[in-house]
Amino acid sequence: MKRLLVAALAVLLLSSPVFAQSAADMNKSFDQLFGAHKPYAEFFAKLQAAIAAGDKATVAGLVDYPFQARIGDKAIKVRDAAHFIADYDRVITAKVKAAVAKQTYATLFANWQGVMIGDGEIWFSGIGDGKQVKIIAIND
Repeated sequence: MKRLLVAALAVLLLSSPVFAQSAADMNKSFDQLFGAHKPYAEFFAKLQAAIAAGDKATVAGLVDYPFQARIGDKAIKVRDAAHFIADYDRVITAKVKAAVAKQTYATLFANWQGVMIGDGEIWFSGIGDGKQVKIIAIND
C-alpha cells in the first residue's frame, strides 16, 4: 500500500506544471523549453513597460498578425497594427492591463505552446524560427 501511495505521488508531481521561484529558475525553464531565455525576458519587460505607458504603437509592434482577441464573449480578428491601435482600448482592457502590471517575470507560466500572463489574458511565444517573440493571443 505504501509503495502504491509513493508511486501515485510521484506520478502526480511529475505530471504537474513546474513554476519557477526566481528569475534564474525562469531563465532555466525558458532555456529548456525554447532554447534561450533572453528574448523572452526582454520581450516581457518591453511589453510591461509599453502597456504601463499606454504606448499603443509599441504594443501593436509586439503582436503577431493576424490574430484573434477575445473580448467578453466575442472573438475579433485583428488584421494588422493599424486595426490593433484603432481597437486598443477594446483589446487592452483594464483587466488585461492589471494582469500585465501584476505579473512578475519569475511567476510567468510557460509550456511548449508559449508563455502566459495572468490567467491567460496574454499569451506570447517565439514565432517562425522561434527567435522573434510576439503576442499570439489576448483574452479579456
